[in-house]
Amino acid sequence: MALTQRLEFRQSQSLVMTPQLMQAIKLLQLSNLDLTTFVEEELERNPLLERANDEAPGGEAPAEAGQFSDSDGGHNDEPGGGPGEAFEPGQEEWMSKDLGTRAEIEQTLDTGLDNVFSEEPAEAAARNAQDAAPTTYTEWGGGASGDEDYNLEAFVAAEVTLGDHLAEQLSVAFTAPAQRMIGQYLIDLVDEAGYLPGDLGQAAERLGASQADVEDVLAVLQKFDPPGVCARNLSECLAIQLRELDRYDPAMQALVEHLDLLAKRDIAGLRKVCGVDDEDIADMIGEIRRLNPKPGMKFGSARLQTMVPDVYVRPGPDGGWHVELNSDTLPRVLVNQTYYSELSKKIGKDGDKSYFTDALQNATWLVRALDQRARTILKVATEIVRQQDGFFTHGVAHLRPLNLKAVADAIQMHESTVSRVTANKYMATNRGTFELKYFFTASIASADGGEAHSAEAVRHHIKQLIDSEAPAAILSDDTIVERLRASGIDIARRTVAKYREAMRIPSSVQRRRDKQSALGNVLSTAMSDRSRNPEPA
Repeated sequence: MALTQRLEFRQSQSLVMTPQLMQAIKLLQLSNLDLTTFVEEELERNPLLERANDEAPGGEAPAEAGQFSDSDGGHNDEPGGGPGEAFEPGQEEWMSKDLGTRAEIEQTLDTGLDNVFSEEPAEAAARNAQDAAPTTYTEWGGGASGDEDYNLEAFVAAEVTLGDHLAEQLSVAFTAPAQRMIGQYLIDLVDEAGYLPGDLGQAAERLGASQADVEDVLAVLQKFDPPGVCARNLSECLAIQLRELDRYDPAMQALVEHLDLLAKRDIAGLRKVCGVDDEDIADMIGEIRRLNPKPGMKFGSARLQTMVPDVYVRPGPDGGWHVELNSDTLPRVLVNQTYYSELSKKIGKDGDKSYFTDALQNATWLVRALDQRARTILKVATEIVRQQDGFFTHGVAHLRPLNLKAVADAIQMHESTVSRVTANKYMATNRGTFELKYFFTASIASADGGEAHSAEAVRHHIKQLIDSEAPAAILSDDTIVERLRASGIDIARRTVAKYREAMRIPSSVQRRRDKQSALGNVLSTAMSDRSRNPEPA
């Protein structure tokens, strides 16, 4: 077989992911905060981009005439300008004229000065108090009120964090540098609730110290304020606080070591473990409840970012729903075409021309991408509102099953685009603020062959059944399945258990113990009140 060379032309179609297209896809799934950060970086990088609400340089509004006065008592000598225009023509001459001595003035006025410039006693006292008042803030650590360096933030106390509070105590508790290093390392591991990781073996290995040295430092840290800090689990946290109160006896130690029985309301098991009677176990449980399971939460924690909605849904005048974008969260940028046209006339180097040409293309693309992102979000949100009209009108029980494909087919977009649009986006409605992904729920078949039910609506129905159950008739998962099927919802028992656990609702056995315990506490309180206040015969 001979090998030959030849030229061939082939034509094919393919989708090429350009960098701009990849960034446009990335913009869709960014939240409003991430989008603002991205736009700020582009504004710093691209000289042809500018904010739409930027003011012209030097555009400060001029102060009104007579609003401010010179602090040094001088006047403007320039003709036709300055505060001097407010004076009458002969006023400056009268003010600069020497009026003579007091006797000459009284002779000119034909009366005493006390009669002309009389002053009420109250006014005199107010003037004396004003003259005696301090005029600067230097005594309080700040500058004068007219000083440019005067900063109000200097008077605001900084928020003390848990780490700072523990570090202050560490500098007093230890003098050896090695112990301080170990202590500071452990303090850095403390979370905002005040707990340390359960295993500190890795800490000893990283510090090059022995496990005994780390345990010795930890024992001192656990005596710091607030009580219970630097514990490795809940039992140790409660034990530290009980030792501080001198209440950590053998019975209380047994109770702290068996908190799982307390969580299950197994009072009989606790009495057997602790070796006490009903009255003592009730007092011990009361002491446990008065302790703080998260001692570090009283200090400054990480700031939580406020959830800002991207879309507003309001009732319309025609009975429908009006959907609009939150324009406050959308960054506004413009392309400075005037600046580019001026630069293009002066630029001579080819490298500079290519740089500004690329900057113009990137700026134009960013403006179009932001506009397309806003239109896509509005289109997807409008279709979600149309599909879930029953939710906005009647509530969660009328939430319909919905998937990405249904919305994508309705607005003629791809499912991946709808998925990116609904990520990290929120909708403010008359029933609260929800993430856009909240409205996409799985479908559960109907028992009678009718319309399918939304999984979120089924969860809401299960919660209503459990909330309305009586203490003497706790509903098991099988009973809930039967009642749901009677309501037309075909669901399996394991699905009910999964939904119940997702909503953090305990099992029927645990709910029976909790409600019976709560009922017993109410009855005992009522009996004690009746014994203290007997009714008259």
